[in-house]
Amino acid sequence: MCPRTKEQNELIRIQRREQILDAAAHAYFRTGGSFDIRDIAREAKLGYGTVYHYYPNRHLLIEDVLDSGFERCEQALAEWAHANGGRSDDKQLLTYCKALLRLWQSDARAYLVYKMAAEHYAGLPEKDRHLAKRRFMERLYVPLQSIARRKDDSVEYMLVVLVGCSGLRYYTGASGLDVDRIAQLAMQAITKES
Repeated sequence: MCPRTKEQNELIRIQRREQILDAAAHAYFRTGGSFDIRDIAREAKLGYGTVYHYYPNRHLLIEDVLDSGFERCEQALAEWAHANGGRSDDKQLLTYCKALLRLWQSDARAYLVYKMAAEHYAGLPEKDRHLAKRRFMERLYVPLQSIARRKDDSVEYMLVVLVGCSGLRYYTGASGLDVDRIAQLAMQAITKES
């Protein structure tokens, strides 16, 4: 048996880190953030020492879960804006709502960013809460508000509808969401149609 190469070791390190971050995001939904490293090790099917090697405490773990979730959400928003060439109308905003819902269905970390934003990042320590709120506002909320061409709070209502409906998947174990219907409901918050 040949020893692993440096590249193989790096790939394993990246895979374990992703496994740990995904397990932590899912544990957050079950526990409201009241988990410990042993819970994550069990969820990720890794040894306690392995998880502890990467994350000696849950605060660092939650910080990385949110950071990677932010990166994915920022990338999704940038890709959508680029694909639409800066244009925006309600039909294109509807496609963004659907894209966001699909992202959240496949990525608990990305959903957690928006879910925690809806709760004003209350589960974080005060210093981290302020930074997370600012990052969310500057990189996700204000650009979306600009794209939607809305200066009122309708974008906030739209996101609350999306977050609330998506929570069904994580909290009740629902296997799938009616993306089209939920996106339409969210658009009603923007257009104020009944």
